[in-house]
Amino acid sequence: MDLKQLEYFVRVAELGSFTRASHALGVVQPALSRQIRALEVELRQHLLLRNGRGAVPTEAGKVLLAHARGILHQVARAREELGRVRGALAGRVAVGLPPSLARTLAVPLTRAFRRALPEATLTLAEGLSLAMMDQVHQGRLDLALVYNPPASQDHHIEPLFDETLALVQPRPQGLHEDPVLPIRLADVACLPLIIPSRPNALRVQVEATMATLGLKPTVVLEIDGVASILELVADGMGCAILPPHALSHAAQASKLQTRPIVEPELHTHVTLVTSAHRPITRTQQAVIQLIQDLTTHTRAFSDRSNR
Repeated sequence: MDLKQLEYFVRVAELGSFTRASHALGVVQPALSRQIRALEVELRQHLLLRNGRGAVPTEAGKVLLAHARGILHQVARAREELGRVRGALAGRVAVGLPPSLARTLAVPLTRAFRRALPEATLTLAEGLSLAMMDQVHQGRLDLALVYNPPASQDHHIEPLFDETLALVQPRPQGLHEDPVLPIRLADVACLPLIIPSRPNALRVQVEATMATLGLKPTVVLEIDGVASILELVADGMGCAILPPHALSHAAQASKLQTRPIVEPELHTHVTLVTSAHRPITRTQQAVIQLIQDLTTHTRAFSDRSNR
C-alpha cells in the first residue's frame, strides 16, 4: 500500500467513477484501474463495487476511505510542518469563486496570498455555486465561496456576509442625466432582463423573491458570464440584477449605473464552504483567514455602493 494508491482510491470513491477520477488525476484509466486492483489484492478485499453507473465503496472500502482520508491529511500536515521549518507554510490550495465575486476578489486574494504564503500555491476557479459545492465534496476544490447553499451533510458552511442586489442598467447619456432613484421590485419584473440560467443561485434568488409577490422576471436573454452580461447591458440590450461591486472592474463601467431595488430589497447570502469529510490544513486555514479579511472590505464596498 502506498500513498499514490490511497490517493487514487479516495478520488475514485469520492467521484463515484473511474472515468471522472482519471480526468481529475490526469492518469489514464487503465493505470488507475491497475493501482486500485493492486491495492485490493494486497488488502485481500474488494474495495469498490463497479456497476453501470460508476463505482461505489464496499463496506471494506468505506472503512479504508475513512482511514485513507486521514492518512493523506496527515501527509499534507507533515509537508506543511516541514515547510514551517523553512519558515513558511506550504502546499496547494484550490479556491472556487462565483464570477461576480471573482471580479472583485481574484486579484487582491492572489496578492495577499503571495505575500503571506510564498511557499504555497494558489489555484482559483470560477463556477456556479452548486457545481462548486460538488467540486468541494469531490476534492477538486479545497474551499469555495457560494451563494445561498442548501444544507448538506457533506459540507461545512460558514456565513461570510450578505449582499444587496441592485438593478444594473445603461447610464443615461446627455447633459441632464436622470437621478439614480430606487426602483420597486414589481417594476423590475417588467423590465427586459439579461440573467444567468438556472441553477445559478442569483437567478433562483430573484425568481423566488418575485414569486412571493406573484411576479415573474421578464427574461430576454440567459447568459452565465458576468462580463458578457455587463457588455450587453452597456449595449442597451436589457438590464441585469447583480451585486453592485460586479461593476468595479467592468470594461464599460462608465456606461452603466446601478439602482437600489426596494419593496422588497433583494439580499443574497455569501458563505464559505469546505468539506465535512476532510480536515482543514493550516495552509487552507491561512487562506480562509485571508478571504475573511478581504470580504470584510468587499462588504464595506458593497454597502457604500448601495447608499
